[in-house]
Amino acid sequence: MIYKPKGSRYYFAKFRWKGHLIRKSTRATNSKLAHSIEGKIRAELAKGQWDLLEKKPAPTLGEFLKREFLPFTETRFVSKPKSLAYYKFGVRMLTKSDLAGLPLDEITGQHAGQFTARHSNLSPSTINCGLRTLRRSLSLAVEWGKLDRMPKIGLARGERQRERVLNDAEAARYLNACPQPWKDAATLILGSGMRPGEVFRLRWEHVILNGEGGLIQVSEGKSKAARRLLPMVPAVYAMMKPRHKAQGCPGEGWVFPTTSRLGHFEQGTAKGQHARALEALAKAHKENPDACPEIKRFEPYCLRHTALTNLAAVGCDAFTLARIAGHGSIQITMRYCHPQADAIERAFAKMAGSKEVVTDGSTRYRPVVVTEGGHSENAQESAEKKTSLILTA
Repeated sequence: MIYKPKGSRYYFAKFRWKGHLIRKSTRATNSKLAHSIEGKIRAELAKGQWDLLEKKPAPTLGEFLKREFLPFTETRFVSKPKSLAYYKFGVRMLTKSDLAGLPLDEITGQHAGQFTARHSNLSPSTINCGLRTLRRSLSLAVEWGKLDRMPKIGLARGERQRERVLNDAEAARYLNACPQPWKDAATLILGSGMRPGEVFRLRWEHVILNGEGGLIQVSEGKSKAARRLLPMVPAVYAMMKPRHKAQGCPGEGWVFPTTSRLGHFEQGTAKGQHARALEALAKAHKENPDACPEIKRFEPYCLRHTALTNLAAVGCDAFTLARIAGHGSIQITMRYCHPQADAIERAFAKMAGSKEVVTDGSTRYRPVVVTEGGHSENAQESAEKKTSLILTA
């Protein structure tokens, strides 16, 4: 038989020969070609060519990282310096560890657990940088035929999550506590769902303002899907219009200019101003707990998560949300969809109210409108009621 291991490009041949279990890569990505190669392997074994099954020694992890993984990442992420720096840091961690001397086919989940234990003095995020680099390198080793199967590598627990969703009151109080220019940048993230980096690099060439609203064009990002056009909500327009006027109504240049080396607002400064806002809120809560309810600490990226979660909550489908968020995969978008019990109940109410049996005995579904009171009715009946009210008026 032939099969394709999970994460591998190539088909493997697996059969028994004179009591021996034979499992060998065919180095073929086509099933028909893999079947023919399996036949050739059987024919060679029948001739006594047992040396065909001799397995070449696998390279050590350290050798694979330096000779193949690093050159690949430097080419793959040439336009993504942060991703490249992330993997380079992970490679440095792995090459300094005991894992570097192990052959690829001997690395197991137990070794990953030992790596985590030996670096327990570091934060879970730092440890997971090394483990994610290990995962990626082993996955590529399987894809390139250096390894038969991918071992299960678990991550360290306790990594900071960025899935906090702020309610309207928390968001308003937080924005009031933010210093400029982070206050305006945070308003834009909350009102558009843009990534913080996209907001920091926004230029006036990609902003359209008119008398009532405007558009924002995201011209670059993590992937091709990041390039998108977003409308401004009133809160964003109310922030962008005076900012544009205060800068002399420029037609080009940074929306958030600074005197930094890059010339625009940066992540480090944003994190500092975010921390100052949280400290001010914590102090206000300590002085007057009743008037200033506590706001638990959160990461700046949670503002984007809040915006996208709010869009999903008002009925935005996952595919549209993926386009708004600039996601290349719908699986990532699903993290922002948190259906509530009442939303699930309304969905079933719509389906139950729209079901009818037609003359041929089959079942079909009629469009249903959910009224403000929560009652569902047929769309045609709803339209007739509205027409009647208009004519009466």
